[in-house]
Amino acid sequence: MATSRSKDSLELPELPELTGPAELPELPSADCDVVTVPARQGLEAVDILRRVVGDAVGPVLHDGGCGTLGFLVPPGTAEGWDVPGSVCTETDGCGLRLAPEPVGEGADWLLPPGEVEPATDPVALREALDEAQRMIEAADGCV
Repeated sequence: MATSRSKDSLELPELPELTGPAELPELPSADCDVVTVPARQGLEAVDILRRVVGDAVGPVLHDGGCGTLGFLVPPGTAEGWDVPGSVCTETDGCGLRLAPEPVGEGADWLLPPGEVEPATDPVALREALDEAQRMIEAADGCV
């Protein structure tokens, strides 16, 4: 998947795994963007983040059916996000609020809000995604 970003919160064709606002995490305000990555890379990144930065990981949404993870990151992250294989979308508020309950058909929290930091540090996430990709490439090359 090519790197891209969207400034229009209702424009989700770049994110087929999130088919509409009902599947995005409920947020208290416009205080976050969402980085979406393939589940395999995202799960590796979660492990790396928890090992390296401990409790500095924010809520993570797993959509189940399409095999992606969505990391909540601070607002403004989408402006400079350029990590290949991921998409960072501004939420623009969407009138959503944060709730630990399941967020849509086939979607659920991997790391629920309220149990983790409000958002994942985008610098730490970028490093973890890069390391995760290298680990996946190395593992796939050993077959």
